[in-house]
Amino acid sequence: MAIVCTVRKRIFHFNFHARTSRGAMDNKTSWFFSIWDDANPAIVGYGECGPLPGLSIDDVPEYEHTLHLIASAVTGTTKDLQELAWRPDDLVPRKYPSILFGLETALMDYLGGGNRVIFHNSFIKGEPIPINGLIWMGDRDFMLKQIHEKALAGFMCLKLKIGGIDFEEECRILGAVRERFGDAFTIRLDANGSFADDVALGRLKILHSFNIHSIEQPCRVGSPLLAEVCASSPIPIALDEELIPLLSLKSKRGLLEKARPKFIILKPSLHGGFQGCREWISQAEALGIGWWITSALESSIGLNAICQFTAEFNTWLPQGLGTGSIYADNFSSPLTVMNGSILYDAHIPWDVSTL
Repeated sequence: MAIVCTVRKRIFHFNFHARTSRGAMDNKTSWFFSIWDDANPAIVGYGECGPLPGLSIDDVPEYEHTLHLIASAVTGTTKDLQELAWRPDDLVPRKYPSILFGLETALMDYLGGGNRVIFHNSFIKGEPIPINGLIWMGDRDFMLKQIHEKALAGFMCLKLKIGGIDFEEECRILGAVRERFGDAFTIRLDANGSFADDVALGRLKILHSFNIHSIEQPCRVGSPLLAEVCASSPIPIALDEELIPLLSLKSKRGLLEKARPKFIILKPSLHGGFQGCREWISQAEALGIGWWITSALESSIGLNAICQFTAEFNTWLPQGLGTGSIYADNFSSPLTVMNGSILYDAHIPWDVSTL
């Protein structure tokens, strides 16, 4: 009897032309840990490792090689698997946050019986999680079409990515949304750090007229004006990319104490999995800072784990977990988006046969 761990690469293809402030994306690569006991190969735990190109700190040339080194270390390990699942950084350096997430997920899935149940909570029992509807960048007609579709699908909170086209045109789009739909939607914006320091506050004052709930990362990472923008912005600031390079508890606390944002946005693949996100949450809540969790373009495997993790907390804010339908070749899963929420429909089987 011995533990076996392998790695497999998959490329997922978008079913539309995805555009962000960092450029266009047509596909997304993920790697998957598979963990089983060679005495009982029918029970397999899966975990997804998927760094985002140009954003994740572990988007590095040696990434795939590191995955295989970790898989070899897990294979035949004598470590207690339960302890390793709760402390994967005993094996994986923190500079590989998406590998931490993938390993802890695969271990927890295996220990739970290989049924893709990572946390036994209300989500698995069918309790829905409210989510925001993600509106991708594009021209006016493309974005308004998406918004109309989200309205028909029952979404009450929208997240619009901005910063990839002309700012004045983006304002015209926001004006058209408010003119057509009034205040029927809560609107969040995500600037992905696209506002230059000398124009950030001016743009935030303009955007405030559109009744915006919050804006993610208006300034570039490391901007010397971050604390001033957070304090002076008429729109509540949510930090996102700013969190990614920070690995230690001390550095996380230092950023939040200095910048004092209204919200932080957490992505397990970018912030060291569940363990890393728990650290951010504990520090944020101690300072009265709100938070929500967002997927990072994971397939159904990773998204399922993130949804279950989110349901471990008592949070009323809509989460950013609506990315499961963006791929033409995603795994079939019980994850279902309905009436502006994501839920787990246990009547729908998993299909991970390609892994």
